Parts: sequence; C-alpha cells; structure tokens
Amino acid sequence: MATIEEQILELEEQISKTKYNKATEAHIGKLKAKIAKLSEEAEKRRSKKGNTKGFYVKKAGDSTVALIGFPSVGKSTLLNKLTGAKSETGAYHFTTLDIVPGVLEYNHARIQILDMPGLIKDASRGKGRGREVIAAARASDVILFVIDIFNPNIEVLYRELYDSGIRLDQRAPDVVITHSSQGGVIVKPTLKLTKITEETIRDMTIAYGHINATVVVREDIDVEQMLDVLSGNRVYIKSMMAVNKVDMAVDGQLEAVEEIHKGAHLVPVSAVTGYGIEELKQALYETIDMIRVYLKPQGQEADMEIPLIVKRGNTIGDVCEQIHRDFRNQFRYAMVWGKSAKFPGQTVGMDHVIEDEDVVTIIVKR
Repeated sequence: MATIEEQILELEEQISKTKYNKATEAHIGKLKAKIAKLSEEAEKRRSKKGNTKGFYVKKAGDSTVALIGFPSVGKSTLLNKLTGAKSETGAYHFTTLDIVPGVLEYNHARIQILDMPGLIKDASRGKGRGREVIAAARASDVILFVIDIFNPNIEVLYRELYDSGIRLDQRAPDVVITHSSQGGVIVKPTLKLTKITEETIRDMTIAYGHINATVVVREDIDVEQMLDVLSGNRVYIKSMMAVNKVDMAVDGQLEAVEEIHKGAHLVPVSAVTGYGIEELKQALYETIDMIRVYLKPQGQEADMEIPLIVKRGNTIGDVCEQIHRDFRNQFRYAMVWGKSAKFPGQTVGMDHVIEDEDVVTIIVKR
C-alpha cells in the first residue's frame, strides 16, 4: 500500500497533467482537497512522533511581530536597533539559530519582536528548521519581512508561508460548514458565484471527508479559498516590509524595489545607521492597530496618563482578561465613556466592543 507521501505525489502528478479550465475545475478541486486531507494526516503523524525540537517563546507585551527574511539580511541588527535586545550578528548564514525575543516600547504599547532564523526554500517541508520557525510565526500579529535592497525578490518566502497555511493580508472566507446526520452535502450560496461552481464546492467537501453537511457560501470564493475553509487551520496575519541597507543603495535602487513590491506596506531602513527606525516603529504600531483604553476605578478619577493598550475589535471581556483573570470571573457590568458609548457612562456587558480612548469602569462582585 502506498504511503501518504506517495499518494500526495501521485495526486500532484495528476493535477500537473490536467489542463485547467471550467470543465476540469471540479476535478482539480477534488484532487486538491484530497491532497489537503492527506497532508493534514501526515502532519498529525509527525506531531505524534514528537521527534522535532520546537522553539519555545514566552509571550510578552501587547502584541507580537515576527521578523521573516532570508539568512543574513540584517534581522538581528534590526531587532537590536528596535528593542535594545542582544541578538548575535554576523555576515554569514544562520547566525541566529534560535528565536531571540525583544520588546519595543512605543506609545505606551509593549510590542514583542521575534528575531527568527532565516527561512530558505522548502522551509515548509522542514528544511533548515523551517517548520519550527513557521510555527512560531503563525502565532504572531504581524509578519515583518526584512528585505536586502540588493536581493529584493522574496517570492520564495511568500510561497513557503502560503504552503504552511499562513494567509497574508487576507481575511477568512465567509463560508460556514454545518454537519448533519443525513442528506448528503448541500451547497447554499447567498450570492452569484463566478470563481467556483456549486458542483466544485460539493465535490471538494465530499473529497475532504464531509459526507453530510450544509455549506453556506456568503462571498464569491475561488478553489484555493474553499481549500482554506475545508482545512480549517489557516491563520490570517498582517504583513509589512522593512527594506534594509538603503544607506548603501545607488540612485534608483529603492524605486526599483518599490516597483517589485507595488502595493505593499514598505519602509526603507538602515539597521546599521538607524535610518528609518522611528518611521518603522510608527508603521508597526499602526499596522497592529492598537487602541488606548483609560481605566476609571469606581468613584475615582480616570487615569488619563497611562492607558491600557488593546487591539482594535477587543471587548470589555478582553479588557477584564488583561487586567486580571479574576475580573472576568467576578464581572458584574462595566460603564463606558467615549466613542463606543451611546451616551456617557453607558452600562455594558462583556461583549461590548471598545474604541480608541474610551474610559472604562469595571464593576465586579464583592
């Protein structure tokens, strides 16, 4: 009997021999779904063996940024410049063999920045400890690509992250799969589908192993997005780029890099001289999209000097969790003044979404 890896190779060969068009879309989608299912099974088996040493990084701060790049692009020097952490630097490959954390304190926020070992081709398959590096990157809020201005093409890195289930600057497709005990697979789109057919969605869902289910599709997705829904293990992370070594660039070189990465959030820097570092700090802060919440103890004035930093979209429950776990357990209600309140001092529950510069009083059980 063929191994999982042999089955995957056979299916990939079938796809490579099939010309893609509307008539073959469902067939290719079904093959890709089978590959995704087999890959998931292979990953589970690897995890059970437990023979891979992982990186342990203790979470610190209000958010996490992962520095991703090829070996020797200046990630360690950049970390040192941003945070004052001591990460070994050297002009040769694989200087960083472990993940080195540092904390950037900016606008009252504490941003954990991780200097990761350089990624190389086939990292998603485990080369150069790639799986462990990517696993740590998956837990970050922002991926900061560090690019050498003399070698700006990072298509390989994009592919490795994509193959590892990281979706950059995207949001999860609005598709819900609900299992049932009978009736087969029923596809219910709420709009006209132009990138994929209902038949393809149904065939892919069955190929992945869902026999009885209702698939509600609320946006015009393609085959790759349907694969992401079926896999259920994708992470959606914001990204930006720091183009390093601009102090050594010749005229027109930065403009050429900007043309290659048109549309990307790009900040030119020199990790050695410090050029662009302040701009990079501000760009990171804005990309993470953190907001300030001022706490007002019951019957007292609000502390308007030092805010609590949370991510946009967080709720009163998240604020409770950040203050102390007991605040969530003992929560009665909260009072809010600011943009998120319908009127000053509005009484709200834990699911109330807060806005920047809100003033909050948490009332707990005595």
